[in-house]
Amino acid sequence: MSNEVLGIIALLSIIIWIAVSKEAVKPTKEIQWPKMLTLLSAGTASAFVITLSLFQSQPF
Repeated sequence: MSNEVLGIIALLSIIIWIAVSKEAVKPTKEIQWPKMLTLLSAGTASAFVITLSLFQSQPF
């Protein structure tokens, strides 16, 4: 994966996790659960892609 694409994914991941943290600090009754689950899924997927890419670039 090119460095540009990985950089864009990393920036999007940061934005997603900031949105997750903003949603998580709300009181339980105010949390929008479908939004929270979507953000958590997207954040987890982006973190997985970044981690996989970093491990593939390591010489073993």
